[in-house]
Amino acid sequence: MKSQELILYKNLEYRELFDQIAKLLTLSPEERSEAMPVSYACAGQLVRLASSYGFSGNLWHCFLALCLADNENAYSTACEVVGPVKGTLNRLAAHDFAIFKELFQYDIRSLDHSGDSGIWSALNDYQAPDESSSVYNLWIRDQILALAKALPKAAGEEAFQAEITEFYRRFGVGKFGLNKAFRVEGDESGPKIVPITNIETIHFSDIIGYENQKQKLMENTEAFLEGKAANNVLLFGDSGTGKSSSIKAVLNEYYDRGLRIIEVYKHQFQMLLKVQEQIKDRNYKFIIYMDDLSFEDSELEYKYLKAIIEGGLGIKPKNVLIYATSNRRHLIREKFSDKRELDDELHNNDTVQEKLSLVARFGVTIYYGSPDKSEFLNIVKELAARYQVSMPLEELYAKANIWELQHGGLSGRTASQFMTHILGKKEEN
Repeated sequence: MKSQELILYKNLEYRELFDQIAKLLTLSPEERSEAMPVSYACAGQLVRLASSYGFSGNLWHCFLALCLADNENAYSTACEVVGPVKGTLNRLAAHDFAIFKELFQYDIRSLDHSGDSGIWSALNDYQAPDESSSVYNLWIRDQILALAKALPKAAGEEAFQAEITEFYRRFGVGKFGLNKAFRVEGDESGPKIVPITNIETIHFSDIIGYENQKQKLMENTEAFLEGKAANNVLLFGDSGTGKSSSIKAVLNEYYDRGLRIIEVYKHQFQMLLKVQEQIKDRNYKFIIYMDDLSFEDSELEYKYLKAIIEGGLGIKPKNVLIYATSNRRHLIREKFSDKRELDDELHNNDTVQEKLSLVARFGVTIYYGSPDKSEFLNIVKELAARYQVSMPLEELYAKANIWELQHGGLSGRTASQFMTHILGKKEEN
C-alpha cells in the first residue's frame, strides 16, 4: 500500500483513518464488498471531521488537504520560513507528494456498493449544515478548502508540490500556522499550547476614541513584527475602557503578518520558560498575553514573571513579547504602610522598590482612563450611527445618562452595553 511508503509525512494526526481509506481505494470490487463495515466506519469518521472543521465538497480531498496543511515536519516548517527549499528535503518531499497526488486521483464514489444508498457519492459532494468550524477560524478553513480544490487540478507532480509549498509559505503549517490565538493547558512538567478557535473580531476602528493609546500600541507592535527593537507593554487604567479590546484588535490587525497570541494566567507563570522553548524557533511573532493582571501581597507569582521578562540567565527569544492589561498602575497591591518611615522592616524602601520593579520591566505603559461625560456621549453617538439607531439625539443622550448612572458609570463598556440594550428593545418592537 503506497501510503505506507511516506517518509516526511509518516506521522499524520489521523494516520489510521488515512491508511484505512487508502487501502479501501486499492481493493478490488469483491474485496470492497467484504470490507463494507470498515467502509461505513471510515465514512462516519469523515463526516465527524467535516463537522469539526467545517468542511464541504469532496471530503476525501478535504481530508488529504488537512493532512498536508496540519503536518509539522522538517520540510513543511522549513517552507513556512523560507518558501521553497532545495536539497535532500526537497527530494524527500517530492517522493511523498507523488503518493499524495496519486491518492487525490482516486474517486471515492467507487467505494459505493449496490444497496448502500450511495454513501460515498454523498461524501463526494458533501453539503454542510452550516459553515462553522470548532478547530480553525473560518478564513483558514476556507484556505484549506481552496487547497483541496486546487491540488487535484495540479498538472503534474512539480505543480502539486509548488501548490502545497506556497500554502506553507503564505499561511504556515500546523497549529501555529493555522490558528490566531492559544491558551496554555497542563502543568509545569508538560505545558501544552492549545488553539483558541473563536476569537472576537474586534479591530482598532471599532474602538471609539483613545487614538493616542492605539497609535502607541500599533507602533510598538509593528516594530516587533518588522524585527526592530520593541518593548513589553502594559495597558493600565479604569475598567471598561478598551484595554482588552485593544489586545484583540492587535491580533486581528496583524495576524496575517505572522502575529500570534498566547493567553497565560498568573497561576501558569511557572510554565512560561517551557512555553517559550516551544515557540522560540518558529517563524511567527508571539505575544504572551496576560489579562487583568494584578497581585495581592500574599501572591508571589510576580517573582516568576519578573525573571521571565528580564533578569534570568537565559536569553529571551527575539520572537516573543509580553502584553498585559491591568486596572492597577503598579500591578501589585500597595499600602500606606509600605511608605511609612517607621515600619517593622528595617529598610522599608526595599519593599517599595520590590513592588515597583515589576512594572518597570514593561518598557511601554499606556494609560486608558474613563471618558468624561462629553466623550461618553460621543461614544454613544458613534455606536448609534454604526448600528443605525434612528432615535432622536436628545432622547438617546437622556437614556444613556440614566443607563450609565445605573450600570457602572462612564466607560466605553457601559456605552456598548447601553447600545445592546437599545438594539434589544428595537428587535422586540
